[in-house]
Amino acid sequence: MSMDRRKWWLLAGLVALLLTGAVGAVAMNRPGPARGAALDVPTTGTATTQSASGAASTAAGLSGVAGSRPASAAATTAPGHPAVASPKKGVSAWYFNGVTPALTDVRASWYYTWAADPGRIAPPPGIEFVPMIWGAKSVDAATLGRARTGAHALLGFNEPDFASQANMPVEQALDLWPQLMATGMRLGSPAPATGAADAGGWLDRFMTGAAARGYRVDFIALHWYGSDFSPRATDQLRAYLDATYQRYHKPIWLTEYALIRFGPTTVYPTQAQQADFVRASTAMMERLPYVERYAWFALPASATGDSTGLYRDGGTPTAVGTAYRAAGPAG
Repeated sequence: MSMDRRKWWLLAGLVALLLTGAVGAVAMNRPGPARGAALDVPTTGTATTQSASGAASTAAGLSGVAGSRPASAAATTAPGHPAVASPKKGVSAWYFNGVTPALTDVRASWYYTWAADPGRIAPPPGIEFVPMIWGAKSVDAATLGRARTGAHALLGFNEPDFASQANMPVEQALDLWPQLMATGMRLGSPAPATGAADAGGWLDRFMTGAAARGYRVDFIALHWYGSDFSPRATDQLRAYLDATYQRYHKPIWLTEYALIRFGPTTVYPTQAQQADFVRASTAMMERLPYVERYAWFALPASATGDSTGLYRDGGTPTAVGTAYRAAGPAG
């Protein structure tokens, strides 16, 4: 997202992260460098709106790719907790009052905080925490060690193509990548704010350089924010996912997505428009075999204004949260 659009949420998230000591170098939208819709929280990225103008395509089945949460994940849910709706469904989150009950109620199988560890948001029973190495300053032995604790997959740098986020030249990211590979974890690519499918774009140059150096990248992480609030948004998102898959032919994790129109004044859809998009987009991604995981931006909702958040302070779902809670094959 652009910095303006995420400014409010990111500032709120960043304050929360700093207070909790959850991350050292996150900047926004997500705790690590969050920049999503209103988060520049821990310096998470700035996912700017993407028009998703790529060619459509189909993909071979990857539903059983190693590292995906098993379809039986719901069986591990503690008694008295809602069953996980989908092994694909996740959320990005930062600390707020009621965050743990909200994580359970939303029926996601996984979550992340833009940080190498969950900080104050301890994983509820049956829900997986996925760590992130947010940027260059997070590549140190202590941070990498925290990321390895109990986790199986690792998210790479957050929006390195944005100055307000990880802000990393491709060569710097490539030079640091062997330290992430050394964790032995299943490793996701850096997640660009825009242009993941573009020839010669930041991610394309990174993936070309990684292949030339013999580096391992197990799946592609990317962000998408749509500015079209009509029913066409789901097709636009699919076009972007298809184009990205066709370029790299690797499983995809959509780690930030929502509808937000960035500009001098950030515009959000109505709750009804967002809920409709949630239902249509999740159903679409559940059917795409190459989409391993997706995460809405974000679990917390703004207490004072419009946002794309799913739960208000205290753990009460918004209309969008209610729609996302129902999403998935079991919804």
